[in-house]
Amino acid sequence: MARGRKQLHLRRTGENRRVRRPTLREALREADRRARQRANQRSWRRRGLTSVQSAIADSHYAQEQLSWSTRSLRILAGLSLFPLCFVTTITLFNPHLHALGDAGNSLSFWQQFWRTNAFLYFSVGFILNVGWFLTRLFQPAFLYFYVLGHELTHVIFVYACLGRVSGFRVSLDGGHIVTNKSNILIALSPYFIPFWSVVIFILMSIIGLIGSLPHHEKILFAMMGATWSFHLLWTLWIIPRDQPDLKENGTFFSLSLIYLSNVLLLSALLCLASPELTWRHFVYNWANNFMDTVTSVSGTLD
Repeated sequence: MARGRKQLHLRRTGENRRVRRPTLREALREADRRARQRANQRSWRRRGLTSVQSAIADSHYAQEQLSWSTRSLRILAGLSLFPLCFVTTITLFNPHLHALGDAGNSLSFWQQFWRTNAFLYFSVGFILNVGWFLTRLFQPAFLYFYVLGHELTHVIFVYACLGRVSGFRVSLDGGHIVTNKSNILIALSPYFIPFWSVVIFILMSIIGLIGSLPHHEKILFAMMGATWSFHLLWTLWIIPRDQPDLKENGTFFSLSLIYLSNVLLLSALLCLASPELTWRHFVYNWANNFMDTVTSVSGTLD
């Protein structure tokens, strides 16, 4: 049975600027809360359960430290992902990327793609959400929906890994699930799965099957851009805030895996949005870049 803990810490911006000493009443209340939490943890462990928590307000949780040997192995695993991250990134953002069989075309894939409606409406949705994020308008609501999506992603992957969830809670003060299963996929999935983008895609697909919606594709691309930027911005916002999810599996390894997963996800979205580029084309370009990188490194070492 899983024994680890996975938490999401979302601290309010003001708390990082000024530290206020708690009053006696607040200190006693915090001590009581921690005692209740430790009691609940012992109860869950006896039943073979683990707690996956998210906290918006300032919170403190006990976290088991990885052994030196485990940390070393995770660092090596993170380093081993570096070549994959590098090759995938240069393949995706290569300005001379061509679709298979299109190498003779004077225009590269990107030069063609950024002129399409898919890129235009995706960019509009993306930029609008970035502007909204920067204004901090309705930030508590955005934060609530992010935590909700975060916890629901944990739940989905717990069930996908044949586990069970016996407790679920989300509020403006945070949230948690209680489960009997814990692994790397369950812990890190909310950092690279854009939950609300998946929800929008499923809803728009159902609407498209049921009936005709005016400007269906334009709305879909705009909503995908907005929800994907929502996922990206809030994920970047929470990662520097001392996330136990990352520490549980080694911070360096977790960040490497999260980065690679997000780049692969963006590549998948690009292949779905553009008929000119398929996974077959992308893998072909990726293999060429990988061989070029190996050749360059070998030549440098020689």
